[in-house]
Amino acid sequence: MSGQDNQGLMLEAGWFNYPPSRQPRLIPPIVLAYIGDAIYEVAVRQYLISKPNLKPNQLHRQATGMVSAKAQSRIVTALDPVLTDEEKDVVRQGRNAKSGSIPKNADVLEYRHATAFESLIGYLYYMQQLDRMRELIGMGIEYIEQNQHVK
Repeated sequence: MSGQDNQGLMLEAGWFNYPPSRQPRLIPPIVLAYIGDAIYEVAVRQYLISKPNLKPNQLHRQATGMVSAKAQSRIVTALDPVLTDEEKDVVRQGRNAKSGSIPKNADVLEYRHATAFESLIGYLYYMQQLDRMRELIGMGIEYIEQNQHVK
């Protein structure tokens, strides 16, 4: 179901019937990262469940490694050559957004790049560019799987 923002523009809801209160370009990057983080985590969990013979503790351990700030920072750097100018702009805004606190297990640069990646996923989700979102997430997962032992 669609909704309307304050300017009367139609907004798509995404997976559920709760559309954003404003157009995606007007949503702060930190808010886009908030939903992008959740979407990426669901994608990683679904990917891991698609693999045979994984036990719950293995699922958790692998998922944690794939959704870490370090992994997301590496993904957004690897994706840069395939991003459109619009996507690069969203990444730049996400990278420059001030979040208030940095997790203990990530340095500032990794955390900012991870926020940039999550902002991009959130943006694509709310723009209803779901094929592109899936493509970039898939490329990111593939990149991490191929380079998981590279530190």
